[in-house]
Amino acid sequence: MTQAAKGFRYAGVNHVALVCKDMAETVDFYENVLEMPLVRSMAVRDHQHFFFDCGNGALIAFFWFREPPPFSPGIASQPLDVAKDGMMSAIASMNHLAINIAPEDFDASVARLRAKGVECHVINHSDGPDGHPPEPTEHTWIRSVYFTDPNGIKLELAALTRPFTPEDLLVDPMDEKGNPVPLKRPALEPAE
Repeated sequence: MTQAAKGFRYAGVNHVALVCKDMAETVDFYENVLEMPLVRSMAVRDHQHFFFDCGNGALIAFFWFREPPPFSPGIASQPLDVAKDGMMSAIASMNHLAINIAPEDFDASVARLRAKGVECHVINHSDGPDGHPPEPTEHTWIRSVYFTDPNGIKLELAALTRPFTPEDLLVDPMDEKGNPVPLKRPALEPAE
């Protein structure tokens, strides 16, 4: 008899559930522009719930409601123009959805989005002296292309350029009042 593992055994994200204004337009964008297959569609009373395969067993799900509250960029989601308005959104909002892609596919993915008429913004996030160089450097830890879907949802295709290490824990978290609270880090094992 096998002993149950201690603690949770996570296997990645199953799905993120978002809300769309037009399910037909959303299906067209996710299937034909982002090329994610629609794998389940269902209707329950006054709403629909559709699921798209975004790879490795992960899904992006959408609800369509007959009379939802209005779109609220900059409050319930990331502002549409981050360069002008910043990226802040309200507590409990979804700021943006990032989908993993391989680093070697990054440039081709950006070109493919642009060829399909998607306005996008590339950022090379780096730890070096220039936090966002125009081209990746040896300090770049992730490459990101940001764009919005037809519902105004901010999306990101993200390509990690290296694995995370303990040195990536750069700052302590802030409490509600803006005070840093030291991270509880496990003691490092001595090198053998």
